Amino acid sequence: MNRYPLWKYLLILFVILLGMVYALPNLYVPDPAVQVSGQSSATVIDQQLLDQMEQALKDEGIEYFGAESNGENALIRLKERDQQLPAKRVIQRALGSDYVVALNLAPTTPEWLAALGAQPMKLGLDLSGGVHFLLEVNIDEAVGKRMESAVREIRGAMREEKLRYHTVKLEGGTIVSKFRTEEERDEANRILRRDFRDLTTQLTTDGGLFTIRSNMSESAIREVEDYALNQNLVTLRNRVNELGVSEPIVQRQGRNRVMVELPGVQDTAEAKRIIGKTANLEFRLEAEEQNVVTAEKFEFLNDKSRFPDAWLERTVVITGDHVSNASASFDENGFPQVNITLDSDGGARMHRVSRKNIDRRLGVLFIEYKTRTTYTTNEKGEQVATSERYVEKKIISLATIRSALGKTFRITGLDNPRESSELALLLRAGGLAAPMYFVEERTIGPSLGAENIALGVKSVTIGMAMVLLFMLVYYRVFGIFANVALAFNLVIMVAAMSMLSATLTLPGIAGIVLTVGMAVDANVLIFSRIREELANGLPPQSAINAGYDRAFVSILDANLTTLIVAVILYAVGSGPVQGFAVTLSIGILTSMFTAILGTRALVNLVYGGRTINKVWI
Repeated sequence: MNRYPLWKYLLILFVILLGMVYALPNLYVPDPAVQVSGQSSATVIDQQLLDQMEQALKDEGIEYFGAESNGENALIRLKERDQQLPAKRVIQRALGSDYVVALNLAPTTPEWLAALGAQPMKLGLDLSGGVHFLLEVNIDEAVGKRMESAVREIRGAMREEKLRYHTVKLEGGTIVSKFRTEEERDEANRILRRDFRDLTTQLTTDGGLFTIRSNMSESAIREVEDYALNQNLVTLRNRVNELGVSEPIVQRQGRNRVMVELPGVQDTAEAKRIIGKTANLEFRLEAEEQNVVTAEKFEFLNDKSRFPDAWLERTVVITGDHVSNASASFDENGFPQVNITLDSDGGARMHRVSRKNIDRRLGVLFIEYKTRTTYTTNEKGEQVATSERYVEKKIISLATIRSALGKTFRITGLDNPRESSELALLLRAGGLAAPMYFVEERTIGPSLGAENIALGVKSVTIGMAMVLLFMLVYYRVFGIFANVALAFNLVIMVAAMSMLSATLTLPGIAGIVLTVGMAVDANVLIFSRIREELANGLPPQSAINAGYDRAFVSILDANLTTLIVAVILYAVGSGPVQGFAVTLSIGILTSMFTAILGTRALVNLVYGGRTINKVWI
């Protein structure tokens, strides 16, 4: 009676040792650091660039104690956290706008622990901070795209009605349609009022020509704004999910801004590059040699690295919005490529255009909206930063159409596998309906202050101390068993959260405090049952055995109902509520293990297989 087989003792010991190993990284405080990576995933961070950054920090008197680079990004460790922002400004000024400079926390976990996959638990914005981005959506660009599309549709409608027009073009945000006769203008106005109800028209006469000036109505502009912002919100959420960030916050702020908060994020430079990119593609045909190339119908793109002096039609075959799936792979020669699947509309357009343009070259244009920061010195000798927005267009493929294309095809000509993976990620997440620019970026400290954080840790300490004291005084030797199990319960709980990459928040700390109390509830039920069995005259060994066996059903029911509530809280709650639900759920599972198996193993080791007349309980 009251004996465990050897395998059960070994299982409990293994779980405890595993918990100690994976909880250990949380004792190593990360170093404040600045991380640098390229705007493009193909950018190489070499030793020369690392030396340039170190020299810039030395010139400004900023102390650091470590600089490392793996070719894709560089990490410079600083001695004080308040040196991060000055170091970031110095490095950004030294390197220019072709590099992403972001604040980071460099892990100090020993290599042998990291090799086992042991990483410290992520802390939420309210504990150790994270990254806060505020992005502004360029609504004017979204409205401009809609107006450009309307120009093409108006021309098509005029041709279908066999109505002759002089010119139809976009001038300063207004669609200007000119006709030679008043009758043609009136007929065109009738068509616009019938088929383009989002436009308001104004009839004028200009240079002997009869003119219609069309502008988008206020309600239509508001509809475009809402669509662009909502589409960008969905895209950003998809991109954040691709990054694997726990409990992110992506929400609208005001009329044209989006706030993104990434708690516990480790690679802020990667997050900024992925979130900030406008990953949209445009598929355009190259100009034919016999065409008269004009800036109105064609666009000259001078991409010196791959396809110099290319003229592409301004008319877009399809955009990245029609991409339903994208995956990175390698072609038959081992070069990186992206396999693309279009939706039904995009596939039909691609098939129709490619079927009519066999042996012509189709260009794949990658468009990014970037911000360039320049520094000037004012009259007081202070460095003033000025941001300038610009558009960068790059041809990533220019291949000859050999046969009609369908819904699936591939993009080749990429520099490396990382670039193909990043492009596939951005395309899977969806294209942005309008470009976005960073207007604010900061690393957030504890939102509730260091005092509240200290109080949170203090509450766990005091709560656990009081529970340990009560169990020790009230249950004596069995109280020692419960206290040992409780200590291991916290260790295993922290290890489980670290292994699951769960984010610990202040509500999560409240869940830990609650778990401390719930963990001993099971032992209280068991020990009370043992006391009852002893009072009923059972021998000590039989009373111990009966106490554990008969209390198990009650413990299981109580914990199961609490676990169901925790799961519901996680499913329907927001970030803080989810943080509480996560720690509560993990705590319930670990306390079941330590309070039942753990204490039973200690009791069996002390009392099992012995003849005893009295137990201290």
